[in-house]
Amino acid sequence: VERAVVQGRDTIFSGLHKVTPGGVVTLDEGANEPCETQYWSIAEAAARGLTERFTGSPDEAVSELETILEDAVAQQMVADVPLGAFLSGGVDSSTIAALMQAQSNVPVRTFAIGFHEKEFNEAPHAKAVARHLGTDHTEFYVDASQARDLIPRLSRFYDEPFADSSALPTLLVSQMARQHVTVALSGDAGDELFCGYRRYTDARGFWRQVQAIPKPLRGISAAAIQALPVGPLNALGRVAGMDRLGDKLRKGAPLLSSVDQDDLYQRLLRIWPDKNPVLSRPHGERTDWAPRDQIMADLAPMEQFMLSDMANYLTDDILTKVDRASMATSLETRVPLLDHRVVEFAWRLPLDFKLREEGGRSTAKWALRQVLYKHVPPEIINRPKMGFAVPLADWLRGDLRDWVEDLLDERRLLSDGFFDAPRIRELWSQHLSGHRNWQAQLWAVLMFQAWQNECFSGPDTAARTMKMAR
Repeated sequence: VERAVVQGRDTIFSGLHKVTPGGVVTLDEGANEPCETQYWSIAEAAARGLTERFTGSPDEAVSELETILEDAVAQQMVADVPLGAFLSGGVDSSTIAALMQAQSNVPVRTFAIGFHEKEFNEAPHAKAVARHLGTDHTEFYVDASQARDLIPRLSRFYDEPFADSSALPTLLVSQMARQHVTVALSGDAGDELFCGYRRYTDARGFWRQVQAIPKPLRGISAAAIQALPVGPLNALGRVAGMDRLGDKLRKGAPLLSSVDQDDLYQRLLRIWPDKNPVLSRPHGERTDWAPRDQIMADLAPMEQFMLSDMANYLTDDILTKVDRASMATSLETRVPLLDHRVVEFAWRLPLDFKLREEGGRSTAKWALRQVLYKHVPPEIINRPKMGFAVPLADWLRGDLRDWVEDLLDERRLLSDGFFDAPRIRELWSQHLSGHRNWQAQLWAVLMFQAWQNECFSGPDTAARTMKMAR
């Protein structure tokens, strides 16, 4: 429960391991152990990109990217069953939907999930894109009661503890799409390939701030920030229009101890700022599928972030989430942006073609946006990135409260022996009061508890047959 998922080649079950991305496992007759070989490697694609950089103009880069994408989408539209696309209204999914519609003689089926809570709702943006493209669009609005009904089934679908809360809307949009189509294309991987995550620029900005503080003062500054009362700071932040000010300052304080940009970036990704404070026993180190050190060293920091996310976050979280959700609903999903030609061309592009700095502003996914703007006007697309988030903090305090109380019962936690029960109850109490937002941390614990409850009859059985999630 240090991050949202069981990472790398590990699984939650002792003695079982995952196949490495791009790997093939063979077992020869008479062999004691299976043999795994690589048929394709993201690290090698990145390394080739360094030595075969695209040297054409920006317009030439956009033109070549469009040609490759058009063909990738066309190939993945080949199906003898009804086909559609997920559409959030963001750059990635809108690009896929646009290229699909440009190559279709009938309106493409598109599907979007909405929330009644305005700050989480992307459905109006998806509808605007669909209207412009002329797709046959369907949307579904999710509320807490629907999430409550679905949550007990999550552990069956995902096989392992999986604590990315966007699994909920992903399952619901898959269910909705399956009522109309059998295959759906998604826009996954655009952020990792074209420098789309805001945390990339956040990490760069934070590192500049860290470097501006003399090293001897960094620890003192971190301690001072961590000593500030979080609850009153959150309340002050709300008055000033700065949501979760205290939580953000508390999470940001450990960044001052970062030794370099990559270390700072990895800290940004963690649920807990330092070692997990809610486990009742020591746990091992996480086992990312790390690209070779020399390749990482040759990349610019932003490119290091993207490669790390391609090798780990995309594989362990995003693709796992979509694949398990779609398969649970008998829907096949396809990801055109992960066509090997698209990936390899993206890694050849200079960073400036992905993150464009102009007039004091940064434009993420610049080349991909230029392809999209040939089909959809910028004013429909350009808005702050939202991500596929759910209003989990309020749901936990409201419709899901009884479910949480059952899984986080102190006697149950003590009996299981995996977590520091008093600490978990303290976090839950703080969250219920509204003084702190522990949604991510609590959700990770809840998903582990729910998985254990579903898969095992008792804690003794669980302890014998599994190892702790990293």
